[in-house]
Amino acid sequence: MSAPAARRRHPTRLAWWLAGLGVVAGLVYLMATASTGPMDPTEVRGQQSHATVVFNSAIIVFREGLEAVLIFAAVTASLVGANRERRRPVVAGAATAFAAAIGTWFLAQALLDAFSSLGPRLEAITGFLAIVVLLLVLNWFVHKVYWSEWIGRHHRRRRRLLAASGAGATIGLVALGFTSVYREGFEVVLFLQSLQLQAGSATVLEGVALGLAGTAAVGVLTFWLHHKLPYRKMLVLTGVLIGVVLVVMTGGTALTFQDLGWLPSHPLPFSLPVWLGPWFEIYPTYETIACQVVAAGFVVGSYVLAKHLKVRRPQRRGEPAAVRPDAPPIELGAQAF
Repeated sequence: MSAPAARRRHPTRLAWWLAGLGVVAGLVYLMATASTGPMDPTEVRGQQSHATVVFNSAIIVFREGLEAVLIFAAVTASLVGANRERRRPVVAGAATAFAAAIGTWFLAQALLDAFSSLGPRLEAITGFLAIVVLLLVLNWFVHKVYWSEWIGRHHRRRRRLLAASGAGATIGLVALGFTSVYREGFEVVLFLQSLQLQAGSATVLEGVALGLAGTAAVGVLTFWLHHKLPYRKMLVLTGVLIGVVLVVMTGGTALTFQDLGWLPSHPLPFSLPVWLGPWFEIYPTYETIACQVVAAGFVVGSYVLAKHLKVRRPQRRGEPAAVRPDAPPIELGAQAF
């Protein structure tokens, strides 16, 4: 893409982002001020079991933690030899990001307390926002990671920073470590708020502890025992987990909308196993099933579209096609140093 074309594209992309944020903000305002049905959702909905909330919380934390480990391992992989000392600011940035994620949790709790007067509408809003972010994350993951450069932007930043020196380079490496981890931490905090509103902080934090333990186990294998990670399989796993979390969260949010009277409820002509509700938020109504089918369709459609744009169309044009990576692109970076 030429420089003038790139300059024209950036304002257009910014305008689309601002428009999207405006739409989301408007919908949140409408939900916050909308009237609700005659029944209290806390009395209508079947509450998830303690074990289910713990399990779902653990899955969310482990999925995001797995992606953070993959990114951080790839960023630091070529920081060896003369560049080994430069791992310290990157690690410091990652540690700061972890602490910032904890701070974000307390900030989120303060915000929820401040808006507690919204009652059950608050659960609907947090679920809606989590779904919006999940849709963006899934689209970014498939198009920019799975069928494209594996965190290429992080590697380009790292190469530029290693070529520099002084305080600016050190601050940049700290920022690199911070951005490698904090996005996942922020997503964890956002996705857990709906569960926290349903079951309380203590139950959710049990799942967080289990998810962190699983993430720590992967980290030990990666950084201390120097096991080579099966990157392609782990990419597939983290992508599948994104899709599962999206479909499950969509079902729960749709049920909340029904309980509030914002979405009609028509029962299916057949029954479903009761355990599908507490475990996977699958409920026997046309509307909740339809919402989950649409979410699953988005997962599959995003993959098919990305494969068409990144693989099939370039092949028809005789251009280089994207491939699913077996490892992060550290070879060029390692050869440069």
